[in-house]
Amino acid sequence: MQLEPVRYSKAYTRRVTLLLTAAYTFNSMDRSIISIIASAIKTDLKLTDTELGLLGGTAFALLYALGGIPMARLAERISRVNILTAALMLWSGLTALCAVAGSFAQLLTIRAGVGIAEAGCSPSAHSLLSDYFEPARRSSALSIYSGGISLGYILAALVGGYVTQHFGWRMACVAVGVPGLATAVLIKALVREPPRGHSDPPAAPRRALGEFSLRGEWRELKAVGRALAADRPILHMVLGLTIGAFAAYGFYAFLPPYFSRAFGLDYATIGIVAALSGGVAVGIGIVAGGFIADRLARRSARWYALVPAIGGAAAVPLYVLAVQQSDWRAATALLALAGFFQYASLGPTFGVVQNVVDVRRRATATALLYICLSVIALGLGPLFTGWVIDRFAAAGGAGLALATRHGLYVILAFFGWAAIHYFLAAAGLAKSLAAASSVQSAST
Repeated sequence: MQLEPVRYSKAYTRRVTLLLTAAYTFNSMDRSIISIIASAIKTDLKLTDTELGLLGGTAFALLYALGGIPMARLAERISRVNILTAALMLWSGLTALCAVAGSFAQLLTIRAGVGIAEAGCSPSAHSLLSDYFEPARRSSALSIYSGGISLGYILAALVGGYVTQHFGWRMACVAVGVPGLATAVLIKALVREPPRGHSDPPAAPRRALGEFSLRGEWRELKAVGRALAADRPILHMVLGLTIGAFAAYGFYAFLPPYFSRAFGLDYATIGIVAALSGGVAVGIGIVAGGFIADRLARRSARWYALVPAIGGAAAVPLYVLAVQQSDWRAATALLALAGFFQYASLGPTFGVVQNVVDVRRRATATALLYICLSVIALGLGPLFTGWVIDRFAAAGGAGLALATRHGLYVILAFFGWAAIHYFLAAAGLAKSLAAASSVQSAST
């Protein structure tokens, strides 16, 4: 199929990248705010740590997973810009609505709605960016976009911590939810829908979608699943990202409560600590990981796996040292350094996934990847960590601060497991990417 002779300036593609990153920033803010203000919610609504884990991860994740595939399949057929705009408006409004929740059940229901709406973000955004940037630059572009998760966490920590300290947790929900509505208007006004496969080589396989049918949609899902699971190096990268995210969501969900319990810090100070330890350095690591991987991959594509592997291996001892500190300043510095190394995995993994599937399957591939990240990582990570902390606390002989520290030690083991998968992926990744075109052709 002949593509439209469209040309986009560098200034325009930079603007698109920044706007999509802004959308993902609000996605991250609205997802993270519960963990930032967890202590205040727990006191007000009289919740357990297990219930906090449900609010911070599971409620969001399960509905995100259910909404992800339908949203992605729509994004393969209709305007991705329209899907992203509508989703951003909905999840921002629902986040602000959390302010009126008067019970655990009400808050759980609203958070489930946020999860459904946020499912429309990354599949559409990844597909759009893959059409704006050629394969050799996709990891870099997607790493900038992925940096929104860090920026969102920073803003949630700073704004959420400050507003909770001075006005309460309910106003914090309003403060992080409302600005997303204005961003949705800007995206609709300024981002154009690019032709499918616009930045791919002319010889790359391209498919036209047939008429909609449930059987056809199931066939598409199976084809994308095979592309991600049948090739061993690609599967190892998906497993590395998923297991690492399980550890990260579980660890960072209880980092603010840990600083409150272990060091007695107030909400505003905890917000600053969370922004520095789980935001600034992490964001730099996310962006650096994509650019470094793209540059090193000019020598060998195995660096798309080695960069996350080396980063993850370096992060584990730093996390362990951080949790052992008796001074919160030293803990913050070590956590920032650990986060820088750990999060280098996002851009390279997302870039590899986009490069091994057909242009009409990219949103679906992202949705399947995010189902792993939501159901397994976000859905179970905070829940598992909260459950472990509750078990240590119930065992007796340790205060809540020490029980939280022990729970964090348990979750840290998963970071090392993730790094092992990336090392395993590196062995055959160059061959897998070189064969991507034939794999795509075979799946049609």
